[in-house]
Amino acid sequence: MSKVRVHAFSLSIDGYGAGPKQDIDNPLGIGGLGLHSWIFETRTFQEMIGKNGGATGTDDDFMKRGFANIGASILGRNMFGPIRGPWPNDEWKGWWGKNPPFHSDVFVLTHHARPSEKMEGGTTFHFVTDGIHAALERAKKAADGKDVRIGGGAETIRQYLQAGLIDEMHLAISPVLLGSGEHLLYGIDLPALGYKCTENVPTSAATHVVISKRPGAN
Repeated sequence: MSKVRVHAFSLSIDGYGAGPKQDIDNPLGIGGLGLHSWIFETRTFQEMIGKNGGATGTDDDFMKRGFANIGASILGRNMFGPIRGPWPNDEWKGWWGKNPPFHSDVFVLTHHARPSEKMEGGTTFHFVTDGIHAALERAKKAADGKDVRIGGGAETIRQYLQAGLIDEMHLAISPVLLGSGEHLLYGIDLPALGYKCTENVPTSAATHVVISKRPGAN
């Protein structure tokens, strides 16, 4: 059975998934890049950017799991790029260059319509203006029995969590304090929504936590 998953979403110790003042020069906000230090040395990440080598072990294992059985992804508009409001043109095509790492359909939540963008490597960005449920319905259809990954950012994950639509969520808690930015779980009662912690694996670079929805929870 297909799942709706969050994977390899990095958090600060104080619960922020991005730092303050996000812009084209600081796409993850001030200090936000440090959340992802656990990723950069893994073999999986090095392969993603076309390099050899990289570390194996627990951090790499969690990175690899994030790509297994994914048939489509959903992103918030801020994850796609820094442009706000109506699209001035179709020139911005994401942070990832001509060959993004998704290699499947990606549904971008936005209030402003835009034609789909077909990229190299099998990624096509679709821009969804009618909300999270419509995006998930389209993503499940595109995934064709595989899992749908909710890629972020924090506000997008919050919306899917509060709607009870996420089956499994892997958080990598990095040894970083941000103080402000985009908080992931503030005000969300995970036990009341039917979630429990099913894995807790520390490494020197991060603490990996998997939160899963209990069977039968609404």
